[in-house]
Amino acid sequence: MSLSRVVIVHGYSATPADHWFGSLAEALERAGVAVRVPALPNPGAPDLEEWITAVGRALGTPDEGTGIVTHSLGGVTTLHALDRVPGSWRLGAFIAVAGFVSPLPTLPELDSFTAVRPDVERTAARTGDRSVLLSDNDTYVPAAHTVALGQTLRAETITVPGAGHFLAEEGVTTLPQVAERLLAL
Repeated sequence: MSLSRVVIVHGYSATPADHWFGSLAEALERAGVAVRVPALPNPGAPDLEEWITAVGRALGTPDEGTGIVTHSLGGVTTLHALDRVPGSWRLGAFIAVAGFVSPLPTLPELDSFTAVRPDVERTAARTGDRSVLLSDNDTYVPAAHTVALGQTLRAETITVPGAGHFLAEEGVTTLPQVAERLLAL
């Protein structure tokens, strides 16, 4: 299997130009993969329904040639959006960086995104390659939250030591592990 398109979904208070999104998009595009990095509305004060709608529009109906890479709040949002895709779709790859589906102790303003749990098991059953990335020093998303998501997804868990919350201001402007994994499919 090889991916023909990848959607990269940013998180809270971010834009498509932030962190490692652009470098990942460039690496994939150089390999001939079509990439979309949608700008989600009001990233500093996200609304669950607006974000689900925007991700759903960017994603369309996934297929085995589609990969999704999410960061933080983009992960749970994308899982909610996938819950709304009708029919018997498939997905080539799902990678959640600092992903979670449980409330975050440090960010209660995002609780509306986790008030209803997305059907992670359904997404896992329809997705070929699944992985989660976590850091050993993330101050926003506890590692246990990402580990739990990975277990429910039946995903490979990859720890990136010292990467914090995978933010540019923490020195993370590339994620070669993600590009390599997607291009190896």
